[in-house]
Amino acid sequence: MQEALRRLSAEFLGTFAIVFLGCGGLMIAERIPGSMPPGVVAATFGLTVMLLIYALGHVSGAHFNPAVTVAFSLARHFPKHRILPYIAAQIAGAFAAVLLLQAILPVGQGFGATVPNGITAVQACVWEFILTFLLMLVVMGTSKDSRSVGAMAGTAIGATVAVDAFIGGPVSGASLNPARSLAPAVLQGRLDVMWIYLVGPCLGAITAALLYEWMRSPAEAPSKP
Repeated sequence: MQEALRRLSAEFLGTFAIVFLGCGGLMIAERIPGSMPPGVVAATFGLTVMLLIYALGHVSGAHFNPAVTVAFSLARHFPKHRILPYIAAQIAGAFAAVLLLQAILPVGQGFGATVPNGITAVQACVWEFILTFLLMLVVMGTSKDSRSVGAMAGTAIGATVAVDAFIGGPVSGASLNPARSLAPAVLQGRLDVMWIYLVGPCLGAITAALLYEWMRSPAEAPSKP
């Protein structure tokens, strides 16, 4: 029981930190114009993910993302009975972060919600699929393959998040993470587009995880969760 609570606490804290710093940057930029130079928010998301993998990866596996949790499970790297508790902890962490930001920042209209910008909802979903696919491919290759697991996993994954955010942020928001999108969407009243940031990331992560499992050597058995 205590071990489970430790894992869930790590997932809560990790997701909290990602949303607090990443969405916090977006909220500050909206509430205090000129305070955030271009590219800072994208870099913040990537650096935060990298640091949290190093800080909490050994505790919970550093999912911090429902799409990653589901994909790991379908690829036989994570037990199915832990899926719902992990997702609940991730969503709780995201909501705690946004609610705290609302309480300690100047009043504004935005909460860091991910919305399509100049593209259709379907196009945004494709963007989210591809961006999350690339992220999950790096996650699988650096954290779940015994031939390449090492100290650089956090750096590689964080860098992928940053690159995804730099390129995809201006068009789809580069969510990559349903928990990261859900909390801001609720407070900002943008649940109309939430399906994009549920379907795209989940399908992208699952496809990448299963494809990587197919591409890896048959001698490489799935690692234990």
